[in-house]
Amino acid sequence: MQVDNGQTRLQQRPVEETYQKLSQLEHILLRPDTYIGSAEKTTLPLWLWNDEDECMEHREASYVPGLYKIFDEILVNAADHRQRDPSMDTIEVFIDEENNRISVKNNGSGIPVEVHKKEGVYVPELIFGHLLTSSNYNDNEKKVVGGRNGYGAKLANIFSSEFIVETADQGSNKRYHQLFKDNMSQKKKPTIKEGLKKNEQWTRISFRPDLDRFGMSFLERDVVALMKKRVYDIAGISPGVKVFLNGKKLPIKSFKDYVGLYFRERQDVQLVHERTGQRWEVVIAPSDGQFQNVSFVNSIWTMKGGNHVNHVVDQIATRVIENLTKKNKGLKLKPFQVKNHLCVFVNCLVENPSFDSQTKENMTSKQSSFGSKCELSEDFFKKVLKNSLIENILSFAKFKQSNELKKTDGGKQRRLLGIPKLDDANYAGTRDSSKCTLILTEGDSAKSLAVSGFSVVGRDYYGVFPLRGKLLNVRDASHKQIMDNAEINALKKILGLQHNKVYDRNTIKTLRYGRVLIMTDQDHDGSHIKGLLVNFFHHFWPSLVKVPGFLAEFLTPIVKCTRKKTELTFFTIPEYVKWRTSLENNTSGWKIKYYKGLGSSTAEEARGYFSNLDRHVLEFHYSGEEDFASIDLAFSKQKVQQRKEWLSAFQEGTYFDHEQGALSYKTFVDKELILFSIADNERSIPGLMDGLKPSQRKVLFSCFKRNLKTEIKVAQLQGYTSEHTAYHHGEASLMATIIGLAQSFCGSNNINFLHPAGQFGTRLQGGKDAASPRYIFTRLSKITRLLFPMEDDAILDYLEDDGVSIEPKYYAPVIPTVLVNGAEGIGTGWSSSVPCYNPRVLIELIRKLLNETPVEDLEEPQPWFRHHRGTVRRTGPNNYEVHGEVRRSSSNKLVITELPAKTWTNPYKEWLESMTTGGGHPADSKEPPFLVDVRDGGTETEVLFTLEVSDAEMAKMEDVGIHKKLRLSSSIATSNLVLFDEKRRLRKYENAREILACFFKLRLEKYEERRLYLLKMLQEAVEILENKVRFIKMVVDGKLKVAKKKKDEIIAELKRLKFKANAEKKTKKGSGDEEEDAADVDEASSGPSESVNYDYLLSMPLWSLTLERVQKLIADRDQKVVEMSNMEKSTAKDIYRFDLDRLSEGLDALDKEDMEQKRATKAARSAATNSKSRGGSKKKTLAVNEDEDVEFAEVVSLPEVKMKAAKRTAKVAVASVNPVGDKRSAPNALPKQRLTKKMVISDSESEPSFQDDSEAEELLADV
Repeated sequence: MQVDNGQTRLQQRPVEETYQKLSQLEHILLRPDTYIGSAEKTTLPLWLWNDEDECMEHREASYVPGLYKIFDEILVNAADHRQRDPSMDTIEVFIDEENNRISVKNNGSGIPVEVHKKEGVYVPELIFGHLLTSSNYNDNEKKVVGGRNGYGAKLANIFSSEFIVETADQGSNKRYHQLFKDNMSQKKKPTIKEGLKKNEQWTRISFRPDLDRFGMSFLERDVVALMKKRVYDIAGISPGVKVFLNGKKLPIKSFKDYVGLYFRERQDVQLVHERTGQRWEVVIAPSDGQFQNVSFVNSIWTMKGGNHVNHVVDQIATRVIENLTKKNKGLKLKPFQVKNHLCVFVNCLVENPSFDSQTKENMTSKQSSFGSKCELSEDFFKKVLKNSLIENILSFAKFKQSNELKKTDGGKQRRLLGIPKLDDANYAGTRDSSKCTLILTEGDSAKSLAVSGFSVVGRDYYGVFPLRGKLLNVRDASHKQIMDNAEINALKKILGLQHNKVYDRNTIKTLRYGRVLIMTDQDHDGSHIKGLLVNFFHHFWPSLVKVPGFLAEFLTPIVKCTRKKTELTFFTIPEYVKWRTSLENNTSGWKIKYYKGLGSSTAEEARGYFSNLDRHVLEFHYSGEEDFASIDLAFSKQKVQQRKEWLSAFQEGTYFDHEQGALSYKTFVDKELILFSIADNERSIPGLMDGLKPSQRKVLFSCFKRNLKTEIKVAQLQGYTSEHTAYHHGEASLMATIIGLAQSFCGSNNINFLHPAGQFGTRLQGGKDAASPRYIFTRLSKITRLLFPMEDDAILDYLEDDGVSIEPKYYAPVIPTVLVNGAEGIGTGWSSSVPCYNPRVLIELIRKLLNETPVEDLEEPQPWFRHHRGTVRRTGPNNYEVHGEVRRSSSNKLVITELPAKTWTNPYKEWLESMTTGGGHPADSKEPPFLVDVRDGGTETEVLFTLEVSDAEMAKMEDVGIHKKLRLSSSIATSNLVLFDEKRRLRKYENAREILACFFKLRLEKYEERRLYLLKMLQEAVEILENKVRFIKMVVDGKLKVAKKKKDEIIAELKRLKFKANAEKKTKKGSGDEEEDAADVDEASSGPSESVNYDYLLSMPLWSLTLERVQKLIADRDQKVVEMSNMEKSTAKDIYRFDLDRLSEGLDALDKEDMEQKRATKAARSAATNSKSRGGSKKKTLAVNEDEDVEFAEVVSLPEVKMKAAKRTAKVAVASVNPVGDKRSAPNALPKQRLTKKMVISDSESEPSFQDDSEAEELLADV
């Protein structure tokens, strides 16, 4: 058998040399790496103390880790003593570089100077001269000191040529001194002296490191700087302890002072400091792009950090990422990227910490074993988010994004393929590219118009690219949105744009096109698309926007007026309105054509546009920094308040005169783009008077015009509305509006203006479960015309579109419907949120205003939701809480019978099921399951959930609050009551009472206008009847001959006899005087138009000459005279009260319908239950509590009920003749109020008390 040389040599050595036994002391000296780290010199970048500058400096340092460690063990021992004895307040350190001597002294209780009974040696010797002795071996005792394994100071003794232990122990009244030499191999007998001064107690360790073992001959500069750094560390992390170095007291009073030593050269650095509890102290500062940490655990400097640092940094990184990604859409940040911009200082005390080695550079204890948690405050995070490090992080993230965006850059290339729908100019990308124009159109139809114009200008220098709708607002878009946006990437390629490149008159020649021509519709949305393109270029290439002639817009007419050979072109509606007003709205003889979009222009007209480009192309020009400020104002999310002020200053009739030539960006924003913003707000935010948005107003107008009393499909009503109101938007949007006006479930409308015949949605999904508009029908609700009286139709101010009268600017309902049904909307710069209120309460408040009650004396109404069985409670000046209903049916069962208003049943049920054990609990949910079982017994109108809960969870729920735990409360804010006032100005109202007061003032003016109008109509009616009677009498008496005469002669005779001409007027369009006929809908003219002759006399039938007819005309005239007299005596308030009475009766009818429906449902349910019982089923069912209270019953206090009941008992007629021509009298009485269950509440804000019907009857009897 052959053995290699090594094995042969091993066999030749004596066994005694091959296998050796070492003492522990010998093993430590032979293998120091295991105990103190390397005994060899190491060069690393470290923080050291700089004596000259008196600060910390980070530089390359050459040191021996083992030597540093034995010094640190003695220093940490001294600092640890503070935890054992709080009276310890002084540490003195001397480092004698020349004599290689180090000493560390601390005051406080000394080491017991007595013999250890078990070991037979003095305790100081046992601690410092015997291995594996320690006071920290009891792991059941939670300690926050640095030492743990029993080596510590002994290692300093072992690696020293001389080691002295001294202590003064008050307990034994003795002073102890002992010398160890030659690496602890020799020890001298201790010297013990009795008798100490009063309060004298201290411990001092002095030693001379065995430098030979560390490859050194003296204490080198870097080693001393490192030791001094550690002394400063102890001064900074030991509050209340005075630290001296070489006899000099270190001027450090706090951890924050200590951290300041690291930034002496950066005086402007922002430090964020936090002390949380007794065990954690944190300071952060911006780093230079690389993560840095200086951390301490129980006075030990953990050079490499550890889990304690991660515990702090993770919290900061998480909060920073949440904040930045929220404010910067699509910003992608990872924790390590945030960490790289942090410089973190941590000083903490951890129970029984563990480290990855005896050198203790990295703390490895798990967070759960720390014994405490670093809970950083909100104030700390606020300061962090304001720190300059946030700017550094953002700059880094944007730099990365910028580099990514460069990947989508274009270039100047001759041929560009692969971009759909691009018609490239022939010379684009060539040496003549600066002469080329790229036309960007709004959609494909506009592209066709441009291509038609190419027959005039050719394709060599013109290219066209259609945009798909509106371009992304890049100013506030996320990086991902921009990167993934196909149109933006296409534009960069087509134009040859390069990210971050600065363009001027010369460098623009590097682009594939020298000009961009924006060709959109001349409507408001077209202006918005222009603005978005301007915003795109300004945001990424602001220098490009400054280049003269680079951006231009293509103008097409929005209105063209022709008369004979005269042709007038208008590029804006305000411009056209101004012209029409100059003619006093008399456009007879003019042919007026409205261009709804570029698609309305013919190919011939397109050629005409391109033949006269000077008139149809308007160049943008840069006029100064105010241009850029205006673009930012219009599109930046940071300018919300300024945008509100900008819109509030809008003047009706604003437009830009396109005859002026070049257009500055500021003028474009202030005079063209603002029109889009105003229109956007008008589409989104309702008006004060009728609470309607334009689309809703159009639907209501169409229904009134059609007198829609019979059902019609929603899809058909959408078509009718689009046709008769000039609706220019999507069909789906209008159908959704119709469905919304008809919804009546809890949380939708308090009064639905349209009747829902079919599935219009339920509270199960908040209306999202409505059927297709093709399958559901609707008509006007019976109460709608009581809210919007027909008598007002003639006095409304109707809008005009394409020469046709359409819906009014606003309706004038009897009560403010914006408060009845509420409103939500988000526009440009403004948003609105108005809750719903009880119409009965609003009626009563208006009655008080009619009775001259001051507005400030009115009670503030409370939000109210029809069909809602929960409660609403005021929690602040502008806040309310809406609560559902829940009761405890047994020790571990809860029954939910109502949800907060606008909390939809199905999503709530899904949440309940997710909170059930085994119910598919979301992985990312922070809330653990707490329910055992959930049973649903509700319907589309009623809520009924039975919850089973364990006893332990029930106790927890009661502690937290059952409503809160089950999410049965929601908040309503009344701090954003923004509406358009009667002058089309956006206004924010303080509360519902202010809305009511403003509405009442305007509505009362409308009633006076109606009274005067009706009076005028009665006067004209009397005149007409008198003229007819006189005409008939004169014909019968032969005083007026009409037979065998020309019409002109008769008219001349009538004029001579002073008969009234042009007196008869046609009825107002939309008044709905005649009920709809399926075959022939009455669509009379919308505005009052007068006859131009005496037809009302000459067209009377021959039988009008009879005596009976004359007598009838005389009686009609006398009746009108009486009515006119009564009208003259009446006031606007009388008419208002009459309308309020009619509306109250209409609400009574609604209540009756609801009660009948509830009774029918209850009867059906009862029949079904009886049927099951007869079938032998013994299953118990939980019945829903049936309330038979009227839905619109006003919730009032008991004294008010008595007073109102008394008033209603004694009705008084207001006038013998109805001032508005109704056959009924107008009672001056409050609406009927029925006292039923769950109606009367106590004067406190507690739950409603219950009274049955018998108690109510007794109450009325008393009255």
